Amino acid sequence: MVKLFRAHGASVRLATTVKADPHFYPVILAGGRGTRFWPLSRKRRAKQLLALDGKQTMLQQTVARLIPMAAPRRFWMITNGDLRPAILRQVAKLPPKQIIAEPAGRNTAPAIGLAAFLLLRQDPDAVLGLFPSDHVIAEPARYHATISRGIEIAAAGENIVVLGIRPTRPETGYGYIEAGGLESGAPDSKAASALPVRRFTEKPDLARARQFVEAGNYFWNSGMFLWRADTLANALREHLPKTAPLLEQIAAAYGTRKFADTFRKLYPKCENISIDYAVLEPRSAKGEAQSRIFCLPADFGWNDLGSWSALHEHRVGMSKAADGSMISASGSFSLNAKNNYVRVVGKFVALVGVSNLVIVETEDALLVTTLDQSQDVGKVVKHLDEKKLKKLV
Repeated sequence: MVKLFRAHGASVRLATTVKADPHFYPVILAGGRGTRFWPLSRKRRAKQLLALDGKQTMLQQTVARLIPMAAPRRFWMITNGDLRPAILRQVAKLPPKQIIAEPAGRNTAPAIGLAAFLLLRQDPDAVLGLFPSDHVIAEPARYHATISRGIEIAAAGENIVVLGIRPTRPETGYGYIEAGGLESGAPDSKAASALPVRRFTEKPDLARARQFVEAGNYFWNSGMFLWRADTLANALREHLPKTAPLLEQIAAAYGTRKFADTFRKLYPKCENISIDYAVLEPRSAKGEAQSRIFCLPADFGWNDLGSWSALHEHRVGMSKAADGSMISASGSFSLNAKNNYVRVVGKFVALVGVSNLVIVETEDALLVTTLDQSQDVGKVVKHLDEKKLKKLV
């Protein structure tokens, strides 16, 4: 069984069965600090290296999900010097030389751009998939099927594919994708028909988020993209003309003795900008017919665990706890208490008459906040950085 994807007059046949593509290369971004998960998340033990949802860490889950799609030798990972040693231990099957530590943080455009120029030298037909390292996916089979369709769309030409999540609520913490008319499939189909992208919108206020959900043609931006390496390289040459040559020089030095020195000298000169601002927004401004950006609606149980409240919501939903509380401790007692998230090691926890709290304890720190205010936990880390309390970050 196949479906048709029509891109600018051409029809591409999309297989509905999942199979590994020999030209598909997963690129995982694993350099963030995850400050909103302080005090558990630290510089050398960031969010993606924590087991927040099961026995495996978020990073290990990301790699495990993608292994059926590509052999370990085709994985690339961009991180930083603080996290690379721990990452090497956690994903020992991946080639160490393809786990690259940035000498300076330069956001997602230079990171994914470097991967594109590296892969372009290795495989002219490479299709690159960009994946954050800290997402939860509840339905791997649907995830694999969606990525397979995205790979075929990306490989068919100079197409950029973004996985769009069907919104279930007016969320203000996510970016949104406005999609145009259907390019394939029936209008009412949920079979991942590709939609031309009209525009990207950053995190809206609540009123606007409600309008987006009611409109029906807006999707959450998952941060997962697929494109040919040459498509991305050409886009960077067009939209980041100062940064692209630097990345090309760094890629040309890869595998030689000059690489480390070239990387250290040139990478900090790259523009500090996200791929959304650098490529996607200016490209979408060209209009649906010219941008060649397509949204692939996805429905595979996606969750971006961006804060303690998001983790609480996810864990409660999975466990269906009657009182809405999630308590990780040596033992617990609750009386007139509900909707709390507590993570304490080696202690008995008693909750009496409290609701909507987040309590997280480590050996050297204690966080007490509310679920509503947990998005602001990153400000604690900013304070600790300013006070130079390095042991706490």
